[in-house]
Amino acid sequence: MRQGARTTKVVDAIHRKIASRALQPGEKLPSIRGFAATMQVSPSTVVEAYDRLAAEGTISARRGAGFFVAQITQPFAVSEVGPQLDRTVDPFWVSRQSLDAGSQTLKPGCGWLPADWMPHAMIRQALRHLGRAEDALLADYGSSQGALNLRRLLARQFIDEGLTAGPDQILLTSSGTQAIDLICRFLLRPGDTVLVDDPCYFNFQALLRAHQVHLVCVPFTQNGPDPDLFEKALTQHKPSLYITNSALHNPTGATLSPQVAHKILNLASSHDMVIIEDDIFAAFEPTPSPRLVALDGLDRVIRIGSFSKTLSASVRCGYIVARPDWIESLVDLQVATNFGGPSPIAAELIYSVLSSGSFRKHMESLRSRLDSSRGEGAEKLAALGIKPWLMPRGGFYLWCSLPEGIDSADLARGALAANMVLAPGNVFSVSQSMARFMRFNTSQMQDPQVFEILARGLDV
Repeated sequence: MRQGARTTKVVDAIHRKIASRALQPGEKLPSIRGFAATMQVSPSTVVEAYDRLAAEGTISARRGAGFFVAQITQPFAVSEVGPQLDRTVDPFWVSRQSLDAGSQTLKPGCGWLPADWMPHAMIRQALRHLGRAEDALLADYGSSQGALNLRRLLARQFIDEGLTAGPDQILLTSSGTQAIDLICRFLLRPGDTVLVDDPCYFNFQALLRAHQVHLVCVPFTQNGPDPDLFEKALTQHKPSLYITNSALHNPTGATLSPQVAHKILNLASSHDMVIIEDDIFAAFEPTPSPRLVALDGLDRVIRIGSFSKTLSASVRCGYIVARPDWIESLVDLQVATNFGGPSPIAAELIYSVLSSGSFRKHMESLRSRLDSSRGEGAEKLAALGIKPWLMPRGGFYLWCSLPEGIDSADLARGALAANMVLAPGNVFSVSQSMARFMRFNTSQMQDPQVFEILARGLDV
Protein backbone atom coordinates (compact mmCIF):
# COMPACT_ATOMS: atom_id res chain seq x y z
CA MET A 1 0.00 0.00 0.00
CA ARG A 2 1.38 3.42 -0.97
CA GLN A 3 2.09 6.05 1.70
CA GLY A 4 -0.82 8.27 0.62
CA ALA A 5 -3.24 5.37 0.84
CA ARG A 6 -1.97 4.43 4.31
CA THR A 7 -2.46 8.00 5.51
CA THR A 8 -5.98 8.09 4.07
CA LYS A 9 -6.73 4.83 5.86
CA VAL A 10 -5.79 6.42 9.21
CA VAL A 11 -7.76 9.59 8.45
CA ASP A 12 -10.84 7.55 7.55
CA ALA A 13 -10.53 5.50 10.74
CA ILE A 14 -10.56 8.66 12.87
CA HIS A 15 -13.50 10.08 10.89
CA ARG A 16 -15.46 6.89 11.59
CA LYS A 17 -14.66 7.00 15.31
CA ILE A 18 -15.88 10.60 15.50
CA ALA A 19 -18.98 9.97 13.35
CA SER A 20 -19.98 7.01 15.53
CA ARG A 21 -19.18 9.00 18.69
CA ALA A 22 -16.56 6.53 19.80
CA LEU A 23 -14.50 9.73 20.06
CA GLN A 24 -16.35 12.69 21.56
CA PRO A 25 -15.66 16.44 21.11
CA GLY A 26 -12.74 17.42 23.35
CA GLU A 27 -11.57 13.82 23.82
CA LYS A 28 -7.89 13.02 23.38
CA LEU A 29 -6.92 10.93 20.37
CA PRO A 30 -4.85 7.75 20.76
CA SER A 31 -1.11 8.32 21.02
CA ILE A 32 0.81 8.34 17.76
CA ARG A 33 2.76 5.17 18.55
CA GLY A 34 -0.26 3.39 20.01
CA PHE A 35 -2.47 4.15 17.03
CA ALA A 36 0.31 3.25 14.63
CA ALA A 37 0.44 -0.19 16.20
CA THR A 38 -3.34 -0.51 16.07
CA MET A 39 -3.51 0.48 12.39
CA GLN A 40 -0.32 -1.45 11.50
CA VAL A 41 1.34 1.60 9.96
CA SER A 42 4.43 3.63 10.81
CA PRO A 43 4.30 6.47 13.38
CA SER A 44 5.17 8.93 10.59
CA THR A 45 1.96 7.89 8.78
CA VAL A 46 -0.13 8.66 11.87
CA VAL A 47 1.67 12.02 12.26
CA GLU A 48 0.82 12.88 8.66
CA ALA A 49 -2.82 11.78 9.16
CA TYR A 50 -3.17 13.83 12.36
CA ASP A 51 -1.67 16.86 10.62
CA ARG A 52 -4.22 16.48 7.81
CA LEU A 53 -7.09 16.18 10.30
CA ALA A 54 -5.84 19.26 12.16
CA ALA A 55 -5.66 21.21 8.91
CA GLU A 56 -9.28 20.44 8.11
CA GLY A 57 -10.38 21.42 11.63
CA THR A 58 -11.48 17.96 12.74
CA ILE A 59 -8.88 17.77 15.53
CA SER A 60 -6.61 20.26 17.26
CA ALA A 61 -3.08 19.96 18.65
CA ARG A 62 -2.17 21.05 22.18
CA ARG A 63 1.52 21.56 22.79
CA GLY A 64 2.83 18.93 25.16
CA ALA A 65 -0.58 17.28 25.54
CA GLY A 66 -1.36 15.62 22.20
CA PHE A 67 -4.23 15.78 19.74
CA PHE A 68 -7.90 16.29 20.66
CA VAL A 69 -11.22 16.10 18.83
CA ALA A 70 -12.38 19.60 17.92
CA GLN A 71 -15.08 21.12 20.10
CA ILE A 72 -17.71 21.12 17.39
CA THR A 73 -20.95 19.22 17.08
CA GLN A 74 -20.34 16.06 15.07
CA PRO A 75 -23.18 14.46 13.11
CA PHE A 76 -23.99 10.92 14.15
CA ALA A 77 -23.71 8.36 11.35
CA VAL A 78 -25.32 5.09 12.40
CA SER A 79 -23.81 3.28 9.42
CA GLU A 80 -20.36 3.99 10.89
CA VAL A 81 -21.13 2.15 14.14
CA GLY A 82 -19.80 -1.40 14.36
CA PRO A 83 -17.70 -3.25 11.82
CA GLN A 84 -17.37 -1.74 8.35
CA LEU A 85 -19.04 -4.43 6.27
CA ASP A 86 -19.25 -5.15 2.58
CA ARG A 87 -22.27 -3.09 1.53
CA THR A 88 -23.92 -6.25 0.18
CA VAL A 89 -24.03 -7.70 3.70
CA ASP A 90 -24.90 -4.47 5.47
CA PRO A 91 -28.38 -4.37 7.10
CA PHE A 92 -28.95 -0.88 5.72
CA TRP A 93 -28.13 -2.03 2.20
CA VAL A 94 -30.73 -4.82 2.18
CA SER A 95 -33.39 -2.61 3.77
CA ARG A 96 -32.82 0.23 1.33
CA GLN A 97 -32.64 -2.03 -1.72
CA SER A 98 -35.93 -3.69 -0.74
CA LEU A 99 -37.73 -0.45 0.15
CA ASP A 100 -36.55 1.48 -2.91
CA ALA A 101 -37.05 -1.31 -5.46
CA GLY A 102 -39.47 -0.60 -8.28
CA SER A 103 -42.55 -2.66 -9.01
CA GLN A 104 -40.68 -4.64 -11.67
CA THR A 105 -37.91 -5.71 -9.27
CA LEU A 106 -38.03 -9.28 -7.99
CA LYS A 107 -37.85 -9.27 -4.18
CA PRO A 108 -37.33 -12.74 -2.68
CA GLY A 109 -35.05 -11.04 -0.15
CA CYS A 110 -37.67 -8.64 1.22
CA GLY A 111 -39.64 -9.12 4.45
CA TRP A 112 -43.28 -8.69 3.44
CA LEU A 113 -46.03 -10.33 1.42
CA PRO A 114 -46.90 -9.37 -2.16
CA ALA A 115 -49.45 -6.58 -2.41
CA ASP A 116 -52.06 -8.82 -4.02
CA TRP A 117 -51.92 -11.22 -1.04
CA MET A 118 -53.14 -8.53 1.39
CA PRO A 119 -56.81 -7.91 2.43
CA HIS A 120 -57.42 -4.91 0.17
CA ALA A 121 -61.20 -5.32 -0.01
CA MET A 122 -61.43 -5.06 3.79
CA ILE A 123 -59.09 -2.08 3.85
CA ARG A 124 -61.13 -0.26 1.19
CA GLN A 125 -64.31 -0.94 3.12
CA ALA A 126 -62.70 0.44 6.28
CA LEU A 127 -61.56 3.53 4.38
CA ARG A 128 -65.13 4.16 3.18
CA HIS A 129 -66.27 3.88 6.81
CA LEU A 130 -63.59 6.38 7.86
CA GLY A 131 -64.91 8.83 5.29
CA ARG A 132 -68.05 9.12 7.42
CA ALA A 133 -66.16 9.50 10.72
CA GLU A 134 -66.44 12.49 13.01
CA ASP A 135 -64.24 15.48 12.17
CA ALA A 136 -62.17 14.99 15.32
CA LEU A 137 -60.94 11.56 14.16
CA LEU A 138 -59.83 13.02 10.85
CA ALA A 139 -58.11 16.09 12.28
CA ASP A 140 -57.02 15.71 15.91
CA TYR A 141 -54.09 14.06 17.65
CA GLY A 142 -54.81 10.70 19.18
CA SER A 143 -54.65 9.89 22.88
CA SER A 144 -51.25 9.41 24.48
CA GLN A 145 -51.66 5.63 24.87
CA GLY A 146 -53.50 5.02 21.59
CA ALA A 147 -57.08 4.14 20.64
CA LEU A 148 -58.85 2.35 23.49
CA ASN A 149 -61.01 0.19 21.21
CA LEU A 150 -57.95 -1.31 19.49
CA ARG A 151 -56.18 -1.87 22.82
CA ARG A 152 -59.25 -3.69 24.16
CA LEU A 153 -59.41 -5.84 21.03
CA LEU A 154 -55.73 -6.78 21.36
CA ALA A 155 -56.18 -7.64 25.04
CA ARG A 156 -58.98 -10.07 24.12
CA GLN A 157 -56.88 -11.67 21.38
CA PHE A 158 -53.91 -12.16 23.70
CA ILE A 159 -56.02 -14.39 25.95
CA ASP A 160 -55.96 -17.08 23.23
CA GLU A 161 -52.15 -17.12 23.54
CA GLY A 162 -52.22 -17.48 27.32
CA LEU A 163 -51.34 -13.81 27.96
CA THR A 164 -53.46 -11.80 30.38
CA ALA A 165 -52.99 -8.07 29.88
CA GLY A 166 -55.51 -5.29 30.28
CA PRO A 167 -55.78 -2.33 27.88
CA ASP A 168 -53.82 -0.24 30.39
CA GLN A 169 -50.82 -2.55 29.79
CA ILE A 170 -50.84 -1.91 26.03
CA LEU A 171 -49.28 1.10 24.34
CA LEU A 172 -49.93 1.72 20.66
CA THR A 173 -46.95 3.04 18.71
CA SER A 174 -46.32 4.33 15.21
CA SER A 175 -44.71 1.03 14.15
CA GLY A 176 -43.12 -2.14 15.49
CA THR A 177 -39.70 -0.62 14.97
CA GLN A 178 -40.70 2.47 16.96
CA ALA A 179 -41.88 0.17 19.75
CA ILE A 180 -38.38 -1.32 20.02
CA ASP A 181 -36.82 2.13 19.78
CA LEU A 182 -38.91 3.41 22.69
CA ILE A 183 -37.97 0.43 24.84
CA CYS A 184 -34.29 0.94 24.02
CA ARG A 185 -34.58 4.61 25.00
CA PHE A 186 -36.22 3.52 28.24
CA LEU A 187 -33.83 0.74 29.21
CA LEU A 188 -30.47 1.35 27.53
CA ARG A 189 -27.61 3.80 27.66
CA PRO A 190 -24.67 4.04 25.21
CA GLY A 191 -22.14 1.35 26.00
CA ASP A 192 -24.64 -1.12 27.47
CA THR A 193 -24.54 -4.71 26.23
CA VAL A 194 -27.45 -6.29 24.36
CA LEU A 195 -27.77 -9.98 23.52
CA VAL A 196 -29.14 -11.06 20.13
CA ASP A 197 -29.52 -14.36 18.31
CA ASP A 198 -27.05 -15.45 15.65
CA PRO A 199 -28.62 -15.16 13.14
CA CYS A 200 -31.23 -12.52 13.98
CA TYR A 201 -33.45 -10.01 12.16
CA PHE A 202 -31.05 -7.56 10.58
CA ASN A 203 -32.92 -4.41 11.62
CA PHE A 204 -32.48 -5.39 15.28
CA GLN A 205 -28.77 -4.87 14.63
CA ALA A 206 -29.30 -1.60 12.76
CA LEU A 207 -31.53 -0.14 15.46
CA LEU A 208 -29.29 -1.22 18.31
CA ARG A 209 -26.29 0.30 16.55
CA ALA A 210 -28.20 3.58 16.49
CA HIS A 211 -28.40 3.34 20.29
CA GLN A 212 -24.62 2.86 20.46
CA VAL A 213 -24.72 -0.34 22.46
CA HIS A 214 -22.39 -3.33 22.39
CA LEU A 215 -23.87 -6.38 20.63
CA VAL A 216 -23.18 -9.92 21.79
CA CYS A 217 -24.64 -12.88 19.91
CA VAL A 218 -25.54 -16.44 20.86
CA PRO A 219 -25.99 -19.25 18.30
CA PHE A 220 -29.61 -20.00 17.45
CA THR A 221 -30.69 -23.64 17.17
CA GLN A 222 -33.87 -25.24 15.84
CA ASN A 223 -35.32 -25.02 19.39
CA GLY A 224 -34.19 -21.49 20.24
CA PRO A 225 -30.93 -19.99 21.50
CA ASP A 226 -28.33 -22.53 22.62
CA PRO A 227 -29.03 -22.64 26.41
CA ASP A 228 -25.45 -23.38 27.50
CA LEU A 229 -23.94 -20.65 25.33
CA PHE A 230 -26.76 -18.32 26.38
CA GLU A 231 -25.80 -18.82 30.02
CA LYS A 232 -22.14 -18.34 29.20
CA ALA A 233 -22.89 -15.05 27.41
CA LEU A 234 -24.89 -13.76 30.38
CA THR A 235 -22.14 -14.65 32.82
CA GLN A 236 -19.33 -13.24 30.71
CA HIS A 237 -20.90 -10.12 29.17
CA LYS A 238 -23.74 -9.24 31.61
CA PRO A 239 -26.20 -7.94 28.98
CA SER A 240 -29.06 -5.82 30.21
CA LEU A 241 -31.39 -6.78 27.35
CA TYR A 242 -32.12 -9.71 25.02
CA ILE A 243 -34.24 -9.32 21.87
CA THR A 244 -35.68 -12.22 19.90
CA ASN A 245 -38.60 -13.72 17.95
CA SER A 246 -40.06 -16.74 19.78
CA ALA A 247 -42.59 -17.68 17.11
CA LEU A 248 -41.38 -18.25 13.53
CA HIS A 249 -37.99 -16.74 14.25
CA ASN A 250 -36.62 -14.32 11.67
CA PRO A 251 -34.70 -15.43 9.62
CA THR A 252 -34.65 -19.14 10.50
CA GLY A 253 -38.39 -19.86 10.91
CA ALA A 254 -37.63 -21.90 14.04
CA THR A 255 -39.97 -22.08 17.03
CA LEU A 256 -38.91 -21.86 20.67
CA SER A 257 -39.33 -25.13 22.58
CA PRO A 258 -40.93 -25.17 26.07
CA GLN A 259 -37.71 -26.51 27.64
CA VAL A 260 -35.54 -23.75 26.15
CA ALA A 261 -38.15 -21.11 27.00
CA HIS A 262 -38.10 -22.03 30.70
CA LYS A 263 -34.29 -22.14 30.73
CA ILE A 264 -34.06 -18.67 29.13
CA LEU A 265 -36.53 -17.17 31.60
CA ASN A 266 -34.72 -18.64 34.60
CA LEU A 267 -31.41 -17.27 33.34
CA ALA A 268 -32.91 -13.85 32.64
CA SER A 269 -34.27 -13.72 36.18
CA SER A 270 -31.04 -14.81 37.84
CA HIS A 271 -29.00 -12.32 35.76
CA ASP A 272 -31.51 -9.45 36.02
CA MET A 273 -31.97 -9.16 32.25
CA VAL A 274 -35.03 -7.84 30.37
CA ILE A 275 -36.33 -9.57 27.24
CA ILE A 276 -38.06 -8.03 24.23
CA GLU A 277 -40.17 -10.65 22.47
CA ASP A 278 -41.03 -9.48 18.94
CA ASP A 279 -44.19 -11.38 18.02
CA ILE A 280 -44.82 -9.91 14.59
CA PHE A 281 -45.24 -13.36 12.98
CA ALA A 282 -47.55 -14.83 15.64
CA ALA A 283 -50.65 -14.78 13.41
CA PHE A 284 -48.95 -17.04 10.85
CA GLU A 285 -48.65 -19.98 13.27
CA PRO A 286 -51.24 -22.76 12.85
CA THR A 287 -51.47 -22.99 16.67
CA PRO A 288 -49.72 -20.84 19.30
CA SER A 289 -46.29 -22.01 20.40
CA PRO A 290 -44.67 -21.22 23.79
CA ARG A 291 -44.38 -17.51 24.50
CA LEU A 292 -41.83 -16.08 26.89
CA VAL A 293 -44.19 -13.24 27.77
CA ALA A 294 -47.02 -15.64 28.70
CA LEU A 295 -44.73 -17.85 30.80
CA ASP A 296 -43.21 -14.79 32.47
CA GLY A 297 -46.45 -12.94 33.17
CA LEU A 298 -45.06 -9.56 32.03
CA ASP A 299 -42.49 -9.40 34.81
CA ARG A 300 -39.30 -8.93 32.80
CA VAL A 301 -40.52 -9.79 29.28
CA ILE A 302 -41.96 -7.11 27.01
CA ARG A 303 -44.00 -8.06 23.97
CA ILE A 304 -44.02 -5.94 20.83
CA GLY A 305 -45.76 -6.41 17.50
CA SER A 306 -47.40 -4.71 14.53
CA PHE A 307 -49.80 -5.32 11.65
CA SER A 308 -47.48 -4.70 8.70
CA LYS A 309 -47.13 -8.42 7.80
CA THR A 310 -50.79 -9.40 8.08
CA LEU A 311 -52.78 -6.29 7.14
CA SER A 312 -50.75 -3.50 5.55
CA ALA A 313 -47.24 -2.07 5.76
CA SER A 314 -48.70 1.22 4.55
CA VAL A 315 -50.97 1.62 7.59
CA ARG A 316 -48.27 1.96 10.23
CA CYS A 317 -49.11 0.93 13.77
CA GLY A 318 -47.36 -1.16 16.39
CA TYR A 319 -47.82 -1.95 20.06
CA ILE A 320 -46.00 -2.65 23.31
CA VAL A 321 -47.33 -4.94 26.04
CA ALA A 322 -45.59 -4.53 29.41
CA ARG A 323 -46.14 -4.11 33.13
CA PRO A 324 -48.15 -0.98 34.01
CA ASP A 325 -45.32 1.06 35.55
CA TRP A 326 -43.17 0.54 32.46
CA ILE A 327 -46.07 1.46 30.17
CA GLU A 328 -46.49 4.70 32.11
CA SER A 329 -42.87 5.67 31.48
CA LEU A 330 -43.04 4.57 27.85
CA VAL A 331 -46.10 6.75 27.29
CA ASP A 332 -44.10 9.78 28.48
CA LEU A 333 -41.24 8.84 26.16
CA GLN A 334 -43.59 8.51 23.20
CA VAL A 335 -45.13 11.91 23.92
CA ALA A 336 -41.64 13.43 24.14
CA THR A 337 -40.37 11.87 20.91
CA ASN A 338 -43.51 11.53 18.77
CA PHE A 339 -46.21 13.61 20.53
CA GLY A 340 -48.52 10.64 20.74
CA GLY A 341 -48.85 7.25 19.17
CA PRO A 342 -50.03 6.14 15.75
CA SER A 343 -52.38 8.16 13.60
CA PRO A 344 -55.94 7.82 14.95
CA ILE A 345 -56.99 7.14 11.37
CA ALA A 346 -54.55 4.22 11.15
CA ALA A 347 -55.68 2.83 14.52
CA GLU A 348 -59.37 3.07 13.58
CA LEU A 349 -58.76 1.44 10.21
CA ILE A 350 -56.88 -1.46 11.84
CA TYR A 351 -59.61 -1.87 14.47
CA SER A 352 -62.28 -1.93 11.77
CA VAL A 353 -60.49 -4.68 9.80
CA LEU A 354 -59.42 -6.82 12.78
CA SER A 355 -62.88 -6.76 14.37
CA SER A 356 -64.58 -8.03 11.22
CA GLY A 357 -65.27 -11.74 10.85
CA SER A 358 -63.76 -11.60 7.38
CA PHE A 359 -60.24 -11.00 8.68
CA ARG A 360 -60.12 -14.31 10.53
CA LYS A 361 -61.15 -16.09 7.32
CA HIS A 362 -58.52 -14.12 5.41
CA MET A 363 -55.79 -15.30 7.80
CA GLU A 364 -56.92 -18.93 7.53
CA SER A 365 -56.73 -18.69 3.74
CA LEU A 366 -53.38 -16.90 3.92
CA ARG A 367 -51.83 -19.57 6.16
CA SER A 368 -52.94 -22.25 3.71
CA ARG A 369 -51.52 -20.29 0.78
CA LEU A 370 -48.22 -19.85 2.59
CA ASP A 371 -48.04 -23.58 3.35
CA SER A 372 -48.24 -24.22 -0.40
CA SER A 373 -45.69 -21.55 -1.31
CA ARG A 374 -43.19 -22.84 1.29
CA GLY A 375 -43.47 -26.39 0.00
CA GLU A 376 -43.21 -25.39 -3.65
CA GLY A 377 -40.37 -22.97 -2.95
CA ALA A 378 -38.40 -25.55 -0.97
CA GLU A 379 -38.80 -28.09 -3.78
CA LYS A 380 -37.60 -25.69 -6.48
CA LEU A 381 -34.69 -24.48 -4.35
CA ALA A 382 -33.66 -28.09 -3.62
CA ALA A 383 -33.41 -28.70 -7.35
CA LEU A 384 -30.70 -26.00 -7.39
CA GLY A 385 -28.84 -27.53 -4.45
CA ILE A 386 -30.24 -24.96 -1.98
CA LYS A 387 -31.45 -26.74 1.17
CA PRO A 388 -33.75 -25.38 3.92
CA TRP A 389 -32.19 -25.46 7.39
CA LEU A 390 -35.64 -26.54 8.61
CA MET A 391 -39.26 -26.45 7.43
CA PRO A 392 -41.07 -23.82 9.55
CA ARG A 393 -44.53 -24.38 11.01
CA GLY A 394 -45.79 -21.28 9.21
CA GLY A 395 -44.82 -17.92 7.76
CA PHE A 396 -43.04 -17.11 4.53
CA TYR A 397 -39.31 -17.47 5.22
CA LEU A 398 -36.94 -20.29 4.37
CA TRP A 399 -33.44 -20.11 5.86
CA CYS A 400 -31.33 -22.09 3.42
CA SER A 401 -27.77 -23.31 2.99
CA LEU A 402 -26.21 -22.78 -0.43
CA PRO A 403 -24.14 -25.33 -2.36
CA GLU A 404 -20.55 -25.81 -1.27
CA GLY A 405 -18.28 -22.97 -2.37
CA ILE A 406 -21.07 -20.41 -2.96
CA ASP A 407 -20.91 -17.14 -1.01
CA SER A 408 -24.35 -15.60 -0.49
CA ALA A 409 -23.02 -12.03 -0.80
CA ASP A 410 -21.56 -12.84 -4.21
CA LEU A 411 -24.86 -14.40 -5.25
CA ALA A 412 -26.76 -11.31 -4.04
CA ARG A 413 -24.49 -8.96 -5.99
CA GLY A 414 -25.04 -10.93 -9.18
CA ALA A 415 -28.80 -11.08 -8.61
CA LEU A 416 -29.01 -7.32 -8.11
CA ALA A 417 -27.47 -6.81 -11.53
CA ALA A 418 -30.38 -8.90 -12.85
CA ASN A 419 -32.91 -6.72 -10.98
CA MET A 420 -33.52 -9.10 -8.06
CA VAL A 421 -33.00 -8.35 -4.35
CA LEU A 422 -31.72 -11.17 -2.12
CA ALA A 423 -30.97 -11.32 1.61
CA PRO A 424 -27.52 -12.92 2.14
CA GLY A 425 -26.80 -14.72 5.39
CA ASN A 426 -24.25 -12.40 6.93
CA VAL A 427 -26.78 -9.55 6.91
CA PHE A 428 -28.39 -11.44 9.81
CA SER A 429 -25.17 -12.42 11.60
CA VAL A 430 -23.31 -10.35 14.18
CA SER A 431 -20.52 -12.93 14.07
CA GLN A 432 -20.40 -12.80 10.25
CA SER A 433 -20.44 -16.60 10.15
CA MET A 434 -23.41 -17.13 7.82
CA ALA A 435 -21.85 -16.59 4.39
CA ARG A 436 -23.23 -19.90 3.10
CA PHE A 437 -26.82 -19.06 4.09
CA MET A 438 -29.59 -17.07 2.44
CA ARG A 439 -33.08 -16.08 3.61
CA PHE A 440 -35.79 -16.56 0.99
CA ASN A 441 -39.32 -15.13 1.10
CA THR A 442 -41.31 -17.83 -0.65
CA SER A 443 -44.36 -15.60 -1.14
CA GLN A 444 -42.18 -13.40 -3.37
CA MET A 445 -40.93 -16.31 -5.50
CA GLN A 446 -43.94 -16.97 -7.74
CA ASP A 447 -42.19 -15.60 -10.83
CA PRO A 448 -40.12 -18.31 -12.62
CA GLN A 449 -37.42 -15.70 -13.27
CA VAL A 450 -36.42 -15.93 -9.60
CA PHE A 451 -35.18 -19.48 -10.07
CA GLU A 452 -33.68 -18.73 -13.48
CA ILE A 453 -31.56 -15.92 -12.00
CA LEU A 454 -30.54 -18.13 -9.08
CA ALA A 455 -29.57 -20.93 -11.46
CA ARG A 456 -27.35 -18.55 -13.46
CA GLY A 457 -25.74 -17.28 -10.28
CA LEU A 458 -25.05 -20.81 -9.12
CA ASP A 459 -23.95 -21.82 -12.60
CA VAL A 460 -26.36 -24.77 -12.47
